[in-house]
Formats: sequence, structure tokens, C-alpha cells
Amino acid sequence: MRRAETMVHQVLYRALVSTKWLAESVRAGKLGPGLRVLDASWYSPGTREARKEYLERHVPGASFFDMEECRDAASPYEMMLPSEADFAHYVGRLGISNQTHVVVYDGDHLGSFYAPRVWWMFRVFGHRTVSVLNGGFRNWLKEGHPVTSEPSRPEPANFEATLDRSLLKTYEQVLENLESKRFQLVDARSQGRYLGTEPEPDAVGLDPGHIRGSVNMPFVDFLTEDGFEKSPEELRALFEAKKVNLAQPLIATCRKGVTACHIALAAYLCGKPDVAIYDGSWFEWFHRAPPETRVSQWQRGRA
Repeated sequence: MRRAETMVHQVLYRALVSTKWLAESVRAGKLGPGLRVLDASWYSPGTREARKEYLERHVPGASFFDMEECRDAASPYEMMLPSEADFAHYVGRLGISNQTHVVVYDGDHLGSFYAPRVWWMFRVFGHRTVSVLNGGFRNWLKEGHPVTSEPSRPEPANFEATLDRSLLKTYEQVLENLESKRFQLVDARSQGRYLGTEPEPDAVGLDPGHIRGSVNMPFVDFLTEDGFEKSPEELRALFEAKKVNLAQPLIATCRKGVTACHIALAAYLCGKPDVAIYDGSWFEWFHRAPPETRVSQWQRGRA
């Protein structure tokens, strides 16, 4: 069994790179067409300003990946994927080609929040050589690695995007799955939001709760207190504790398809690269799904 697992890991591209590895790559002048770094920070309005913080300090050579720009702006739902053409145009402007190794990080205090979403976006558009910076900018700073305020100006590159529909699920597919039960459905939000005992943050007209039949695995459980990803052994134990079978098909969901990507990353680190993301997640489900498919303890009108 161990040999089979090792073979799987050899086939999968490394999903994590260390701060030490990236610092050595920066120092050796390896950033360029073959290696690009992206700051994918995003914060709730009124808290921190991601672009401003990027302009003040970032990993030398890193470009800012703007989640607000690289999404389907015409959708009524939150953070939906852009089209193949729009994604290709956006990342091409950041100097990324189909041959580039992309490393993504963010500045969240947890160590990682939005970076796995960008990791998944590259993968869903057919790009396999993408990694998350383990520990994030938080640990990059803590370990004393260099930062700069100098904006990067990469030479534009040609990127061709091909949507891998196996890694993406739509509202209709999740609705059908309530009957067929072909996929396990896992929700990455906090227990309170999943149960409906805590409000959805920064949300107007969106009650908390979850999709009927989904299992709750809060994404913060995949991270250590220091902001690093837990070991594959620890991650596997978390899935087992929730009776989630990594040998079977799996869909991840959350509020808007962001922290769901932490589930995909954790499963990938356990040797399962095929977790699909329900892009519309709870935001779309709440607004579209039949009431009997929504489970919540929330009581409207309460203070």
C-alpha cells in the first residue's frame, strides 16, 4: 500500500513549496518566465486593503492577483470563475505561460486563505504546475525573508486555458446529486455558519445554514496554529473522523467557492487530486435551491 501511495505522489505536482525554497529561488534570480509568484490576498471590505499592502511590501518579483478582477463580473453570485478567455488574458498579463511554475500566497493571519482558490483556478483551467506557499506571507515575514515595495513588471506571456469540467460542479449537478448521491459533499465553513447558529459575515439577505446531506469540515482545521498545512497523516485522520472516504468522489462547498478549495488542497496532499468545487456554493444555493434542501437553525428577525 505504501508503495502505491508513493507512486501516486510522484505523479502529482507538488502542491506546496516552503518559504525556504522560495527564498532560495528569489536569491538565485530564478523568478522569470519559468517561475512566477502571485500575491492573492483579499480581505473583507473595511478591514485590510490587499492591493495597498501589496504595494507596501511583497515577496520580491511577486505580482498582485486581484480576485475582484479575475472573476465573472456579470454573475449575480460571488466570486464565480471567469471564462477561459478572460482567465488566459488576465494571467498572461502577469507573465504566466503554460510552461510557468506558479507559486501563490496571501497575507492572511491564518497563513493561508485565498491562495488555495487561485491554486484551484489554475488547475481547473488546465494548468498543473502551480503550488501554494506553505505558511504564507505571515511566515515569510516571521522568518525574515526579503520584501520589497517595488511593483513587478513581468513581460506578458501567452497562456491557453482549457476548462477541466471534472474539477467544477454547477448548481444543477449538486441538485441532481441530492438524489443520486454519487458524490460526498463537504462544507468548509465554520460550524456555526454551517448549522445556522452564527450569521454569514458581510451578508445582506443571506441566512447561514447548509446544503442537505453535506458534511462540515471547517477549513481552519487543516492549518496549524503557526499557519502551515498539517501533514498528510493528520489531514487523512481529519477526513476519516468525518467519515469522508477519499477513495470516493467528493464535492467541496463553502460560502462562495473560496475556502472549499482548502478541502481540495488537503485531499490533494493525501493523494486525491480530483475533488470538484461547487463554484456557486451556499450563496447560490440559498438563492436558488428549493427550501427543503436548505438546513438551518437560523431564526429570521432575531437580534
